[in-house]
Amino acid sequence: MPHWFSKAGLVSFVIFSLACFVMASEASAQGRKIYISVDMEGISGVVGDDQTSAGGAEYNRSRKLMAEDANAAIRGAFEGGATEVVVNDSHGSQRNLLPEDLDPRARLISHSFKRHGMVEGLDDTFDAVIFVGYHAKADSPRGLFAHTGSGVVKDVVVNGRSAGEGGLNTLMAHWFGVPVVMITGDDVAVEQQKEWTPAIRGVVVKRAINMRAVESRPLAEARRDIQSTAKEAVAAARKPARERLASYKVRMQLRNFTIPEVATAFREIQIVAPDTVEFTRESMPEAYRIVRVLYRFINPD
Repeated sequence: MPHWFSKAGLVSFVIFSLACFVMASEASAQGRKIYISVDMEGISGVVGDDQTSAGGAEYNRSRKLMAEDANAAIRGAFEGGATEVVVNDSHGSQRNLLPEDLDPRARLISHSFKRHGMVEGLDDTFDAVIFVGYHAKADSPRGLFAHTGSGVVKDVVVNGRSAGEGGLNTLMAHWFGVPVVMITGDDVAVEQQKEWTPAIRGVVVKRAINMRAVESRPLAEARRDIQSTAKEAVAAARKPARERLASYKVRMQLRNFTIPEVATAFREIQIVAPDTVEFTRESMPEAYRIVRVLYRFINPD
């Protein structure tokens, strides 16, 4: 033993090392809390308009397909170390997933009357976010069911950067310091998400030929891929520092002139073109709420 390393120092070092080991073990034992946002247009086997709304002939079939993709991600998340999984139904009425169809270990957030829509309930207690069944943003030249929020939106630009639903939801996750670690959907949706999160793990469940035609992978194969990728993504997830900008300047271009006119009821919203409004908020959650009000709760008819 070196002369400068006393017995007392050795004892202290051993105690410190054991304490670190115990703390690390306890942290590991606590597991991970995972948030899964599930849309429908990018779900395996969903290919037509009659599958995506309650009035469609194939809707009940597609909500089962939606549950199966979600369950594959849930299984993978638990295999990757999750001890808690929260699923947010993020499509249309946001009452598509039936509790009896979902993995019983997961909790489910339902209904469209939410402040933060597709990321309702997300906060800084989560360790990772997974997007399941996502689609390309509005006016993408290729991408199945490409849109942002609803059919009234042509584009949403945040601090100079065009954002689809994946981009907007990523900004929300970054606000809370939660990494977006995985996405499933068609090939266009996955590639667009990589512009926001380059290291994200993506599962392409179908290839978009155009905005309507699609080549689908076998369902069993796609779900195996979703499960194994979710396991890897959750196991590797590391929380970054919260990314909170000084302000969030949003420009929304809409497909009619009525919504911009009505939107001026909010003092802070300015019309910058007949079909375009602009506003600034100090936080991303505040900006997100305004975006959601504009595309969902103003009836242009």
